[in-house]
Amino acid sequence: MSVPKSLQPAFDGIEPLITDYCNQYLNDEYRNCVCICSKSSAERGLHRYWQEERTHAVDIALINLCKRGDIVVTQDYGVAALALGKGARAIHQSGKWYTDDNIDGLLMERHLAKKVRRSGKHHLNGPAKRTEEDDRRFAESFERMIQEVLNDRNIVE
Repeated sequence: MSVPKSLQPAFDGIEPLITDYCNQYLNDEYRNCVCICSKSSAERGLHRYWQEERTHAVDIALINLCKRGDIVVTQDYGVAALALGKGARAIHQSGKWYTDDNIDGLLMERHLAKKVRRSGKHHLNGPAKRTEEDDRRFAESFERMIQEVLNDRNIVE
């Protein structure tokens, strides 16, 4: 499993943003940024961890590592739901937060879209090309999420 060609520009734009943001704003205790990808992406030198070329191997590895207080960046609603179930925060590459309040509706939308695709009656368009505005919006939302996680940790400690 590798990043689809149509999504590669978004992936290539988000990964350095996240890593740079973590290095700039978080101290060593919170800075650990784990990127998990397929072996084919790792061979291009993009990431530190890789998984076998099996369906959902990367998703399973991510959720196995995930714990309360972590932040997961994903466009996969199923992965987001599993992360939320483990007490982590989840955010989409657009900056939209996945929450207990919206995840059920998003999963239902995914299910309905899959049914439409399987029917062969409709063709859904892929994502639009990523812009600098998308990067700015993600960075602002990601920063707010980091601040909330850090505030939550300070309250608990």
